[in-house]
Amino acid sequence: MHPTLPSLRHVLAFVTTACVSLLLAACGTAPTTPASVDTPPTGHETPSPPEPLPPPPPFPVMLGIDVLAEQGFAVLAGQRVGLLTHDAARTRGGEPTWSVLHRAPEVRLVALFAAEHGLDGKAPASAIIKDHTHVPTGLPVYSLYGNARRPTARLLAQIDVMVIDLQDIGSRSYTFVSAMREALEASLLAGISVVVLDRPNPLGGMKVDGPGVDPDLRSYVGAFPVPYVHGLTMGELARFALAHESVLKLDEAQRVAARLTVVPMRGWRRDMRWADTGLEWHATSPYIQNVDSAEGYPMTGLGCILGGWAHGVGRDQPFRGLSFRGRTADALAKELNALGIPGVAFRKIDVVGRDGKTLHGTVVDVTDWDALRPTELNFRLMRLACAWNPQNPFRAATKTEEQIFNRHVGSHAWWQALRRDGAKVDVRAFVDRWAAEATAFRERTTPIRIYPDPS
Repeated sequence: MHPTLPSLRHVLAFVTTACVSLLLAACGTAPTTPASVDTPPTGHETPSPPEPLPPPPPFPVMLGIDVLAEQGFAVLAGQRVGLLTHDAARTRGGEPTWSVLHRAPEVRLVALFAAEHGLDGKAPASAIIKDHTHVPTGLPVYSLYGNARRPTARLLAQIDVMVIDLQDIGSRSYTFVSAMREALEASLLAGISVVVLDRPNPLGGMKVDGPGVDPDLRSYVGAFPVPYVHGLTMGELARFALAHESVLKLDEAQRVAARLTVVPMRGWRRDMRWADTGLEWHATSPYIQNVDSAEGYPMTGLGCILGGWAHGVGRDQPFRGLSFRGRTADALAKELNALGIPGVAFRKIDVVGRDGKTLHGTVVDVTDWDALRPTELNFRLMRLACAWNPQNPFRAATKTEEQIFNRHVGSHAWWQALRRDGAKVDVRAFVDRWAAEATAFRERTTPIRIYPDPS
């Protein structure tokens, strides 16, 4: 059950807000010099050489780690620091957060914690991560994706503050938000303060889309009661977790005593896509090597769980390429374009495989970001799977397949409609219903947002 706005305000009054005030400061811009006025050459005078190009503009966005460093790491002073992070969490200059904290004389970094895909982001999905020693720093790396999904009391006894810096991709089932939730809850229960270094949501802060998650389907791929595309940053999700009674298992006294600090970005706006930030993308996992895949994940990931669809073209175009057994790339592009899904278009693509052979696939392009409902394509793919398979694949699914599907999608109602109606399922009715729920969610989460909507 969602707390009322008064209870949200009551809780958030105890959340550290000093860093949030940094939003009022924008990133500085490089000074400019007045343009010189050239006199046209006369007679045999040699024309002046062209003026050099102006320097590139400064980064529009300062990340939470950049702001923390600018402040001299004051919030970490005198404390033993544990850091939940990965190599994709970097400064705007490209240095990993673990490196920044390790070399900073003001910081006593004593332990690293790793989520799914490991500290280097190279482990495959669902692969167990083991505790190990981090070679560059010599620090212990404790896995939060192995025998345990949260830091134990023994590990938390080694630190005074847990710093969390993870680059998320804005979709509920991508598990970095779950790792953050587990570390946040365990730390607060142990009386450990938590500092979240904020980062951009690569889908921006305006897109909220797709089904919520039914209470009994909450899991590690559905840890937050939010739409599949939630439109929040990691820092905002941490504030949401503390304010929302069903996310963190804290009693009222523990919730009030919780010490959560979000170090916000400077210069980030909700209407920014990744290209607007001036930041370089660093791979967060083997299949999310670039922003195209991060944007494609909520568009095709759910649609490829069950039913015969696959994403990618060979090893290329993860979450942007599509194939379906028995259908050619040309036919797929034609049939998918005929659906008229707002904001996207489909085309055939040829890539050279590792064996040197040409592979054919169909790729989805975003043609109108404003018109796009990121998750809609998934549900269109599911309906087509019912039409193109000899029998309804969702009706024929095993219990394990049903469980995996539902935990990711989050909706019993959609599953039941797929099984019952197959190719006749009313996708539009569900998409419209979820859109209305998304609007309500945006309004309900206004108190926990750090970055305002564009005016």
